[in-house]
Amino acid sequence: MSENVENVIIIGSGPAGYTAAIYTGRANLNPLMFEGYMAGGQLMLTTDVENYPGFPEGIMGPDFMMKLKEQAERFGTRVQTRDVTAVDFSQRPFKIEVENETYFANSVIISTGATAKLIGLESELRLMGHGVSACATCDGAFFRNKEVCIVGGGDSAMEEANFLTRFANKVYVIHRRDKLRASKIMQDRTMANPKIAFIWNSEIEEILGDKKVSAIRLKNTVNGETTEMPIDGVFVAIGHRPNTDLFKDYLETDEVGYLKVEGASSKTQIPGIFAAGDVHDPVYRQAITAAGSGCRAAIDAERYLESLGH
Repeated sequence: MSENVENVIIIGSGPAGYTAAIYTGRANLNPLMFEGYMAGGQLMLTTDVENYPGFPEGIMGPDFMMKLKEQAERFGTRVQTRDVTAVDFSQRPFKIEVENETYFANSVIISTGATAKLIGLESELRLMGHGVSACATCDGAFFRNKEVCIVGGGDSAMEEANFLTRFANKVYVIHRRDKLRASKIMQDRTMANPKIAFIWNSEIEEILGDKKVSAIRLKNTVNGETTEMPIDGVFVAIGHRPNTDLFKDYLETDEVGYLKVEGASSKTQIPGIFAAGDVHDPVYRQAITAAGSGCRAAIDAERYLESLGH
């Protein structure tokens, strides 16, 4: 079996996975990556990336991912655009099932990311990156002197609403109930901000616009009445779901499902299994922090393999 055992298999892609691939490739570990059919992660839904160092003019999200992939392949990463369908971390070498094939690895880097929860409208997907966003810190700067709305009622929605007021003239918080889930301190801070207004007992029924967002249709959750409201941007802040279903039988997660790691490392509770990017990060969720954690996972994996004598 030993000749068929990979040094490292990377499950997932995005900035974390591709950076892990670059580093493990340069360390001569000959990584095998299953980037998944939805390769590239959340940045594939982003038009302009302006906040990644080294791109003063900005870069399109999909172009950025393609460059990272090319760089990983340059250092010998074998990339397969397939989904991992099952894993078995109870034995060594670790077992990875990809459709009907079985692979074995001495170490595994998990970079399957997280998926933003969305409202569920066709228009939301169609206008994603064209006025609709699931990340205020990524896209807020595109809405200088505009009017935007944010959907949500938790702490992250309040945090993003306050952040958006740095750029937007007006931020409307749309919430389906008449009270927020957010902590008292976040509620007080948001309600004290003169640029923020609340639209209670309402949900977005439709996002209007041809090439970009121009308005929303709101439905009152109490009386069912609908109204249209002109708007330049729609931010969705109803949470993220980490893509960890494959691993839940083997690895510890928090109550939301994010993989737990040891301190500032990428180590999970199983030696040889490492996590990188949004799959374990509910806080920052940026391309650059994901890339940094991909580097960390690669170095942790390299040191682990060295300790085994590989």
